[in-house]
Amino acid sequence: MSKEVIKELIKTNISLEKKNIELLSSINQLSKKVDNLVEIFTKAAQHIEKGDVKEPLAARLTELLDQNKKIARGLLLLERYVKEKTSFSSPLYSEENQEL
Repeated sequence: MSKEVIKELIKTNISLEKKNIELLSSINQLSKKVDNLVEIFTKAAQHIEKGDVKEPLAARLTELLDQNKKIARGLLLLERYVKEKTSFSSPLYSEENQEL
């Protein structure tokens, strides 16, 4: 091999090593950031399990959940009422419902 080819290979190898070092550095930084993110999520999960969440959003979500339960209960009661009323209606009305 000629000296020029060897020099070019050395330059390419050195350049490749520099890129490998940059890549490893970036991966290390990314790993640290992901570790921090996991730590944040872990702490948040612990606070939620303990019931330490005092944010207005959590309170609002709890309130909405209660409202949804009340609405669902009301709809079930309304459905029962409608079924009771339709069972006492005329036979023609019942036959029409069965065809639908």
